[in-house]
Amino acid sequence: MGFFDTILFPFIWFDSAILVGFEWLLTQFGMPDTSGWTWVFAIVGLVVTLRALLTPLMIRQIRSQRRLQIVQPELMKIQAKYKGKKDQASQKAFQEETFGLYREAGANPFGACLPILIQMPFFFALFRLLNTAETVSRGDVEPLGLFTRELATKMAGSEIFGAGLTSTFLHDQDLSAKILSLVLILVMSATQFITSHQLMRQNMSPEALNSPMARQQQILIYVLPIVFAVTGVNFPVALLIYWTVSNLWTMGQQFFVIRNMPAPNTPAEEKYKARMARKGKTATGIQLKNPNFMAEREAARTQVQARTAGQRTQPKSKKRSKRR
Repeated sequence: MGFFDTILFPFIWFDSAILVGFEWLLTQFGMPDTSGWTWVFAIVGLVVTLRALLTPLMIRQIRSQRRLQIVQPELMKIQAKYKGKKDQASQKAFQEETFGLYREAGANPFGACLPILIQMPFFFALFRLLNTAETVSRGDVEPLGLFTRELATKMAGSEIFGAGLTSTFLHDQDLSAKILSLVLILVMSATQFITSHQLMRQNMSPEALNSPMARQQQILIYVLPIVFAVTGVNFPVALLIYWTVSNLWTMGQQFFVIRNMPAPNTPAEEKYKARMARKGKTATGIQLKNPNFMAEREAARTQVQARTAGQRTQPKSKKRSKRR
Protein backbone atom coordinates (compact mmCIF):
# COMPACT_ATOMS: atom_id res chain seq x y z
CA MET A 1 0.00 0.00 0.00
CA GLY A 2 1.40 3.34 -1.09
CA PHE A 3 1.63 6.51 0.96
CA PHE A 4 -1.44 8.02 -0.73
CA ASP A 5 -3.53 4.89 -0.06
CA THR A 6 -2.38 4.84 3.58
CA ILE A 7 -3.67 8.38 4.10
CA LEU A 8 -6.96 7.59 2.38
CA PHE A 9 -7.34 4.17 4.05
CA PRO A 10 -10.44 4.91 6.20
CA PHE A 11 -12.12 6.86 3.39
CA ILE A 12 -11.46 4.09 0.86
CA TRP A 13 -13.05 1.57 3.22
CA PHE A 14 -16.06 3.82 3.73
CA ASP A 15 -16.58 4.40 -0.02
CA SER A 16 -15.96 0.76 -0.93
CA ALA A 17 -18.48 -0.39 1.71
CA ILE A 18 -21.19 1.78 0.12
CA LEU A 19 -20.28 0.66 -3.44
CA VAL A 20 -20.19 -3.03 -2.52
CA GLY A 21 -23.38 -2.65 -0.48
CA PHE A 22 -25.27 -1.21 -3.45
CA GLU A 23 -23.90 -3.91 -5.76
CA TRP A 24 -25.08 -6.60 -3.32
CA LEU A 25 -28.49 -4.96 -2.95
CA LEU A 26 -29.01 -4.72 -6.71
CA THR A 27 -28.07 -8.36 -7.23
CA GLN A 28 -30.61 -9.31 -4.54
CA PHE A 29 -33.25 -7.66 -6.74
CA GLY A 30 -32.21 -9.94 -9.60
CA MET A 31 -29.71 -7.81 -11.52
CA PRO A 32 -26.69 -9.80 -12.82
CA ASP A 33 -23.46 -9.13 -10.93
CA THR A 34 -21.58 -9.01 -14.26
CA SER A 35 -23.93 -6.48 -15.87
CA GLY A 36 -22.53 -3.02 -16.49
CA TRP A 37 -25.86 -1.48 -15.48
CA THR A 38 -25.59 -3.09 -12.05
CA TRP A 39 -22.30 -1.30 -11.50
CA VAL A 40 -23.60 1.96 -13.01
CA PHE A 41 -26.53 2.02 -10.56
CA ALA A 42 -24.13 1.09 -7.73
CA ILE A 43 -21.89 4.06 -8.65
CA VAL A 44 -24.93 6.35 -8.83
CA GLY A 45 -26.10 5.07 -5.44
CA LEU A 46 -22.65 5.68 -3.97
CA VAL A 47 -22.50 9.26 -5.28
CA VAL A 48 -26.02 10.10 -4.10
CA THR A 49 -25.43 8.55 -0.66
CA LEU A 50 -22.10 10.31 -0.18
CA ARG A 51 -23.39 13.69 -1.30
CA ALA A 52 -26.54 13.35 0.81
CA LEU A 53 -24.44 12.56 3.91
CA LEU A 54 -22.31 15.63 3.24
CA THR A 55 -25.32 17.92 2.64
CA PRO A 56 -25.38 19.23 6.27
CA LEU A 57 -21.76 20.35 5.82
CA MET A 58 -22.70 22.05 2.58
CA ILE A 59 -25.56 23.93 4.27
CA ARG A 60 -23.21 25.02 7.05
CA GLN A 61 -20.73 26.21 4.44
CA ILE A 62 -23.41 28.23 2.61
CA ARG A 63 -24.58 29.86 5.85
CA SER A 64 -21.02 30.85 6.75
CA GLN A 65 -20.46 32.32 3.29
CA ARG A 66 -23.71 34.30 3.38
CA ARG A 67 -23.02 35.75 6.83
CA LEU A 68 -19.53 36.75 5.75
CA GLN A 69 -21.04 38.49 2.71
CA ILE A 70 -23.53 40.36 4.93
CA VAL A 71 -20.82 41.72 7.24
CA GLN A 72 -18.43 42.51 4.35
CA PRO A 73 -19.24 46.27 4.44
CA GLU A 74 -18.35 46.42 8.15
CA LEU A 75 -15.17 44.47 7.52
CA MET A 76 -14.16 46.93 4.79
CA LYS A 77 -14.65 49.83 7.22
CA ILE A 78 -12.35 48.15 9.75
CA GLN A 79 -9.76 47.55 7.03
CA ALA A 80 -9.96 51.21 5.95
CA LYS A 81 -9.56 52.30 9.58
CA TYR A 82 -6.23 50.47 9.94
CA LYS A 83 -4.98 50.94 6.37
CA GLY A 84 -1.28 51.76 6.32
CA LYS A 85 -0.82 51.09 10.05
CA LYS A 86 1.88 48.45 10.34
CA ASP A 87 2.86 48.83 14.01
CA GLN A 88 2.22 45.91 16.34
CA ALA A 89 -0.43 47.68 18.43
CA SER A 90 -2.49 48.60 15.34
CA GLN A 91 -2.22 45.11 13.89
CA LYS A 92 -3.34 43.61 17.19
CA ALA A 93 -6.28 46.03 17.40
CA PHE A 94 -7.20 45.21 13.78
CA GLN A 95 -7.28 41.48 14.51
CA GLU A 96 -9.32 41.98 17.69
CA GLU A 97 -11.90 44.15 15.90
CA THR A 98 -12.11 41.76 12.95
CA PHE A 99 -12.64 38.62 15.02
CA GLY A 100 -14.95 40.57 17.33
CA LEU A 101 -17.04 41.41 14.27
CA TYR A 102 -17.17 37.74 13.23
CA ARG A 103 -18.10 36.70 16.76
CA GLU A 104 -20.89 39.25 17.18
CA ALA A 105 -22.32 38.49 13.72
CA GLY A 106 -22.15 34.71 14.18
CA ALA A 107 -19.97 34.40 11.08
CA ASN A 108 -17.01 32.04 10.96
CA PRO A 109 -14.43 32.71 8.20
CA PHE A 110 -13.15 29.15 8.53
CA GLY A 111 -16.65 27.68 8.35
CA ALA A 112 -16.80 28.49 4.63
CA CYS A 113 -13.79 26.33 3.73
CA LEU A 114 -13.80 23.59 6.40
CA PRO A 115 -16.68 21.58 4.84
CA ILE A 116 -14.84 21.52 1.50
CA LEU A 117 -11.69 20.21 3.20
CA ILE A 118 -13.73 17.49 4.92
CA GLN A 119 -15.32 16.41 1.62
CA MET A 120 -12.09 16.15 -0.36
CA PRO A 121 -10.71 12.88 1.13
CA PHE A 122 -13.99 11.06 0.37
CA PHE A 123 -13.87 12.08 -3.28
CA PHE A 124 -10.16 11.32 -3.64
CA ALA A 125 -10.80 7.87 -2.17
CA LEU A 126 -13.65 7.23 -4.60
CA PHE A 127 -11.48 8.41 -7.48
CA ARG A 128 -8.76 6.01 -6.40
CA LEU A 129 -11.22 3.14 -5.99
CA LEU A 130 -12.73 3.39 -9.47
CA ASN A 131 -9.53 4.34 -11.28
CA THR A 132 -7.70 1.19 -10.11
CA ALA A 133 -10.47 -1.34 -10.81
CA GLU A 134 -8.78 -2.78 -13.90
CA THR A 135 -5.31 -3.05 -12.36
CA VAL A 136 -6.81 -4.71 -9.27
CA SER A 137 -8.64 -7.23 -11.49
CA ARG A 138 -5.34 -8.10 -13.25
CA GLY A 139 -3.58 -8.58 -9.92
CA ASP A 140 -1.15 -5.68 -10.51
CA VAL A 141 -2.48 -3.81 -7.47
CA GLU A 142 -3.75 -5.06 -4.14
CA PRO A 143 -7.53 -4.74 -3.55
CA LEU A 144 -8.64 -1.54 -1.86
CA GLY A 145 -11.02 -1.65 1.08
CA LEU A 146 -13.93 -4.06 0.59
CA PHE A 147 -13.60 -3.89 -3.20
CA THR A 148 -12.13 -7.36 -3.63
CA ARG A 149 -10.32 -8.69 -6.70
CA GLU A 150 -13.38 -10.78 -7.54
CA LEU A 151 -15.62 -7.70 -7.57
CA ALA A 152 -13.01 -5.72 -9.53
CA THR A 153 -12.89 -8.52 -12.11
CA LYS A 154 -16.69 -8.44 -12.46
CA MET A 155 -16.64 -4.67 -12.98
CA ALA A 156 -13.75 -4.93 -15.46
CA GLY A 157 -15.70 -7.51 -17.48
CA SER A 158 -18.99 -5.61 -17.50
CA GLU A 159 -20.26 -3.38 -20.30
CA ILE A 160 -22.90 -0.76 -21.11
CA PHE A 161 -23.78 0.10 -24.71
CA GLY A 162 -20.97 -2.27 -25.72
CA ALA A 163 -18.32 -0.29 -23.81
CA GLY A 164 -16.34 -1.73 -20.91
CA LEU A 165 -16.54 0.17 -17.62
CA THR A 166 -12.75 0.10 -17.27
CA SER A 167 -12.12 1.20 -20.87
CA THR A 168 -10.69 4.64 -21.61
CA PHE A 169 -10.97 6.92 -24.63
CA LEU A 170 -7.22 7.23 -25.09
CA HIS A 171 -5.96 3.73 -24.31
CA ASP A 172 -8.64 1.49 -25.86
CA GLN A 173 -9.35 0.92 -29.54
CA ASP A 174 -12.97 -0.10 -28.94
CA LEU A 175 -15.19 2.36 -30.84
CA SER A 176 -18.11 1.96 -28.39
CA ALA A 177 -15.84 2.89 -25.47
CA LYS A 178 -14.54 5.94 -27.35
CA ILE A 179 -18.07 7.16 -28.20
CA LEU A 180 -19.42 6.65 -24.67
CA SER A 181 -16.34 8.29 -23.13
CA LEU A 182 -16.70 11.26 -25.46
CA VAL A 183 -20.40 11.69 -24.60
CA LEU A 184 -19.68 11.52 -20.86
CA ILE A 185 -16.81 14.01 -21.19
CA LEU A 186 -19.06 16.45 -23.07
CA VAL A 187 -21.86 16.12 -20.49
CA MET A 188 -19.36 16.46 -17.65
CA SER A 189 -17.83 19.60 -19.18
CA ALA A 190 -21.26 21.10 -19.98
CA THR A 191 -22.57 20.60 -16.44
CA GLN A 192 -19.41 22.16 -15.02
CA PHE A 193 -19.83 25.19 -17.30
CA ILE A 194 -23.55 25.63 -16.45
CA THR A 195 -22.85 25.34 -12.72
CA SER A 196 -20.10 27.98 -12.80
CA HIS A 197 -22.03 30.27 -15.15
CA GLN A 198 -25.23 30.35 -13.07
CA LEU A 199 -23.16 31.02 -9.94
CA MET A 200 -21.50 34.08 -11.53
CA ARG A 201 -24.58 35.52 -13.26
CA GLN A 202 -27.22 34.91 -10.61
CA ASN A 203 -25.47 34.80 -7.26
CA MET A 204 -22.84 37.54 -7.36
CA SER A 205 -23.41 41.23 -6.67
CA PRO A 206 -22.49 43.87 -9.32
CA GLU A 207 -19.53 44.97 -7.14
CA ALA A 208 -18.25 41.40 -6.87
CA LEU A 209 -18.64 40.85 -10.62
CA ASN A 210 -16.37 43.83 -11.33
CA SER A 211 -13.64 42.67 -8.96
CA PRO A 212 -10.33 41.15 -10.17
CA MET A 213 -11.24 37.85 -8.52
CA ALA A 214 -14.49 37.68 -10.51
CA ARG A 215 -12.59 38.26 -13.75
CA GLN A 216 -10.31 35.35 -12.88
CA GLN A 217 -13.35 33.18 -12.16
CA GLN A 218 -14.82 34.13 -15.54
CA ILE A 219 -11.68 32.80 -17.19
CA LEU A 220 -11.96 29.59 -15.16
CA ILE A 221 -15.53 29.10 -16.40
CA TYR A 222 -14.11 28.45 -19.85
CA VAL A 223 -10.81 26.86 -18.83
CA LEU A 224 -12.09 24.19 -16.41
CA PRO A 225 -14.34 22.38 -18.94
CA ILE A 226 -11.33 22.21 -21.28
CA VAL A 227 -9.19 20.80 -18.45
CA PHE A 228 -11.84 18.17 -17.71
CA ALA A 229 -12.04 17.27 -21.40
CA VAL A 230 -8.26 16.91 -21.71
CA THR A 231 -7.84 14.84 -18.53
CA GLY A 232 -11.07 12.86 -19.07
CA VAL A 233 -9.65 10.95 -22.04
CA ASN A 234 -7.36 9.11 -19.60
CA PHE A 235 -10.11 8.06 -17.16
CA PRO A 236 -12.11 4.81 -17.33
CA VAL A 237 -15.81 4.92 -18.17
CA ALA A 238 -16.76 4.04 -14.58
CA LEU A 239 -14.92 7.10 -13.26
CA LEU A 240 -16.45 9.34 -15.94
CA ILE A 241 -19.92 8.11 -14.87
CA TYR A 242 -19.13 8.99 -11.27
CA TRP A 243 -17.84 12.44 -12.28
CA THR A 244 -20.86 13.16 -14.48
CA VAL A 245 -23.38 12.10 -11.81
CA SER A 246 -21.50 14.16 -9.21
CA ASN A 247 -21.58 17.22 -11.50
CA LEU A 248 -25.32 16.76 -12.10
CA TRP A 249 -25.87 16.61 -8.32
CA THR A 250 -23.76 19.76 -7.83
CA MET A 251 -25.68 21.59 -10.54
CA GLY A 252 -29.06 20.70 -9.03
CA GLN A 253 -27.87 21.45 -5.51
CA GLN A 254 -26.52 24.84 -6.52
CA PHE A 255 -29.78 25.68 -8.32
CA PHE A 256 -31.63 24.96 -5.07
CA VAL A 257 -29.18 27.04 -3.00
CA ILE A 258 -29.27 30.03 -5.36
CA ARG A 259 -33.07 29.89 -5.47
CA ASN A 260 -33.64 29.58 -1.72
CA MET A 261 -30.47 30.95 -0.08
CA PRO A 262 -29.24 33.69 -2.44
CA ALA A 263 -26.27 35.92 -1.71
CA PRO A 264 -27.04 39.54 -0.68
CA ASN A 265 -27.51 42.21 -3.38
CA THR A 266 -27.66 39.75 -6.28
CA PRO A 267 -30.16 39.07 -9.09
CA ALA A 268 -30.99 35.80 -7.34
CA GLU A 269 -31.92 37.68 -4.16
CA GLU A 270 -34.21 40.04 -6.11
CA LYS A 271 -36.00 37.06 -7.65
CA TYR A 272 -36.26 35.40 -4.24
CA LYS A 273 -37.80 38.53 -2.68
CA ALA A 274 -40.25 38.92 -5.57
CA ARG A 275 -41.26 35.26 -5.29
CA MET A 276 -41.83 35.56 -1.54
CA ALA A 277 -43.82 38.78 -2.05
CA ARG A 278 -46.14 37.05 -4.52
CA LYS A 279 -46.75 34.36 -1.90
CA GLY A 280 -47.38 36.97 0.79
CA LYS A 281 -44.35 35.86 2.80
CA THR A 282 -41.37 37.72 4.22
CA ALA A 283 -38.10 37.09 2.42
CA THR A 284 -35.83 36.44 5.39
CA GLY A 285 -33.09 34.38 3.78
CA ILE A 286 -30.04 33.57 5.90
CA GLN A 287 -29.83 35.90 8.89
CA LEU A 288 -27.02 36.85 11.23
CA LYS A 289 -27.06 35.57 14.80
CA ASN A 290 -28.44 39.00 15.71
CA PRO A 291 -30.67 40.16 12.77
CA ASN A 292 -30.37 43.79 13.94
CA PHE A 293 -26.59 43.62 14.16
CA MET A 294 -25.79 45.86 11.17
CA ALA A 295 -28.41 48.47 12.14
CA GLU A 296 -27.12 48.56 15.73
CA ARG A 297 -23.51 49.10 14.57
CA GLU A 298 -24.58 51.90 12.24
CA ALA A 299 -26.63 53.55 15.02
CA ALA A 300 -23.68 53.34 17.43
CA ARG A 301 -21.37 54.85 14.80
CA THR A 302 -23.82 57.70 14.19
CA GLN A 303 -24.00 58.46 17.91
CA VAL A 304 -20.21 58.60 18.20
CA GLN A 305 -20.01 60.96 15.23
CA ALA A 306 -22.76 63.18 16.70
CA ARG A 307 -20.96 63.41 20.05
CA THR A 308 -17.66 64.23 18.35
CA ALA A 309 -19.26 66.93 16.19
CA GLY A 310 -21.11 68.41 19.18
CA GLN A 311 -18.12 68.76 21.43
CA ARG A 312 -17.63 72.47 22.36
CA THR A 313 -14.36 73.98 21.24
CA GLN A 314 -12.37 75.21 24.26
CA PRO A 315 -12.09 79.06 24.31
CA LYS A 316 -8.62 80.52 24.02
CA SER A 317 -7.43 83.71 25.71
CA LYS A 318 -5.96 86.51 23.65
CA LYS A 319 -2.57 85.95 25.30
CA ARG A 320 -2.46 82.28 24.26
CA SER A 321 -3.58 83.19 20.73
CA LYS A 322 -0.80 85.77 20.36
CA ARG A 323 1.76 83.41 21.85
CA ARG A 324 0.96 80.88 19.14
